Amino acid sequence: MKKYLVLFFSLLLFLQSCAQVETPIASKTIALDTILYPYTPPAELIKGADISWVTEMEKSGMSFYNSQGVKKDCFLLMKELGFNTIRLRVWVNPKDGFCNLSDLVVKAKRAKAIGLKLLIDFHYSDSWADPGKQFIPEEWKGKMISELETKIYDHTFEVLNTLKSNNIIPEFVQIGNETNDGMMWDVGRASTNMDTFSKFIEAGYRATKKIDVSIGVIVHISNGYDKKLFNWMFDGLKKYKTRFDIIGMSLYPDAKNWSSLNQLCIENITELNVKFNKPTLLCEIGFNYSDPENGKMFVEDLKNRINKLSKKQAFGLMYWEPQAYNWKNYSLGAFDASGKPTKILDPFLD
Repeated sequence: MKKYLVLFFSLLLFLQSCAQVETPIASKTIALDTILYPYTPPAELIKGADISWVTEMEKSGMSFYNSQGVKKDCFLLMKELGFNTIRLRVWVNPKDGFCNLSDLVVKAKRAKAIGLKLLIDFHYSDSWADPGKQFIPEEWKGKMISELETKIYDHTFEVLNTLKSNNIIPEFVQIGNETNDGMMWDVGRASTNMDTFSKFIEAGYRATKKIDVSIGVIVHISNGYDKKLFNWMFDGLKKYKTRFDIIGMSLYPDAKNWSSLNQLCIENITELNVKFNKPTLLCEIGFNYSDPENGKMFVEDLKNRINKLSKKQAFGLMYWEPQAYNWKNYSLGAFDASGKPTKILDPFLD
């Protein structure tokens, strides 16, 4: 009997020691998964161009030229025009293949080969996602919220890990595009399901930081002058302790309002910084290409205003598809009808 008692107490002590070892490990795992990783904005001003259309334009036979009319590779031309960062969108399963993972890798390689930084813009859709539409990818429809979180995580991780396997680590990642009312409607609509939208942002954040904790994670919404919209959105995300690093904005003014909207945008940036302690990046700006005089003044004024702020407040601006000319009726690029850059882009050279 004594022999069995010794064995029993020995087994009990062994089980207790196992529990003591496992408890700290479990706590550590939870802590690591909830930490808001420190983020430091870049020291230099980010001057970016979203040229996601480039491979589609090239395939259609379009070319790009410098101001002297010399034909140039689009990526090299962007660098010569003063851009230091390229923004590229990625869709889940686009019908025509453009802006899918393989197309993204081709463009990302071209950008990194000449020393340009990268921002990867996840739409979490098979096509355009913006303030007026946020479509769930076809293959994701009918999934539960937890399953959609997994889909977002897996898609984000797969894209970034594929880039990493090609020795490419982007500097920035957008979790959603112009998510004024959330993403992947209606389940992720922020006005009715802010908690779900927060979970979706979290899934993208976790996947991004799993690749590299230095990547800046952006939550991007449009109308950078709209203080009410931005406060509503980021108050909502703060309520659910949503993790992200950067506030992303869009700004598309016209000749009549660019000065006042620039002023309101800068006021919004400084007030949001005080309230949420996050820096801002103007992820998208644009102006009508047919009015290069006002377009140049708009970009120059906005850039100068940003430069007067600290990098902890705002650190850059990015022009959306400046190379687009005679293309899909898009009029807010910065090239003329002959495929040459207009003076709208001159401020990026400084």
